[in-house]
Amino acid sequence: MKPSALFLAFLLLLPATAGAIDPRRFDDPEQEARYYALIGQLRCLVCQNESLAASSADLAQDLRREIQEMIQAGRTDQEIIDFLVQRYGDFVLYRPPVKPSTLPLWLGPGLLLLAGLGIAWRVLRRRPAGAPPPVANQAQVHALLEEDASGEAGNPPDGEKG
Repeated sequence: MKPSALFLAFLLLLPATAGAIDPRRFDDPEQEARYYALIGQLRCLVCQNESLAASSADLAQDLRREIQEMIQAGRTDQEIIDFLVQRYGDFVLYRPPVKPSTLPLWLGPGLLLLAGLGIAWRVLRRRPAGAPPPVANQAQVHALLEEDASGEAGNPPDGEKG
């Protein structure tokens, strides 16, 4: 494809990408900063491990719009977070608080690591240090060692070229 045709195709497709951007209008730069901070620390409920800022899911768009409306209505960040937690649970937070219902999330990885290390330690402790070679192979090993020591091991057998 010619460079001019490629450039023309790029220019024709450029307006399509503008619709994918989710522009939010704020009169106050402080409100805009709060908005982006909030959507960065809240999880999309549909997507796996994506923030509201990164998600393109319909629910994420709705939540972003709702957060914008709450900010413009004068609600504090904590009020917005409390509202979303009440509605969707602690899952909406990227960093859920430490409380009895979230203890497995906080302690689980460390406990699993300790259990794995304990199992590995027990297995390695019970394993024999080094088993001697079977008796049938010992004679063959000694013969090979003597052959190697006498220098015969480096010579190829008759009829073969090295």
